Amino acid sequence: ESGFDCSGLVGYVFRTIGIDLPRVSRSMAHEGTEVANRDALAEGDLVFFGKRGRIDHVGIYIGDGKFLHAPRTGRDVTVSSLTTGYWSQTYLQARRIANGT
Repeated sequence: ESGFDCSGLVGYVFRTIGIDLPRVSRSMAHEGTEVANRDALAEGDLVFFGKRGRIDHVGIYIGDGKFLHAPRTGRDVTVSSLTTGYWSQTYLQARRIANGT
């Protein structure tokens, strides 16, 4: 099916503001600077998810405990909560990307 996967969506959004990111979420997780505390997240931070410490999903934090992401190719872009449910349990880290990083 056509459409974005998670890293494709994030890459597309950041390219529109002049920032090139690696193609896959695991590589994106090495860009920018780490946001050590979930309470310190700012709009535009990348949030990463996975199981057993292995990153397999990325989204963009939009504030108020929520993030924007593409669940999988062919599915609608979605806003989900970081504070409850599946995404809260699989959250691994966040990164702040600045222009020029």
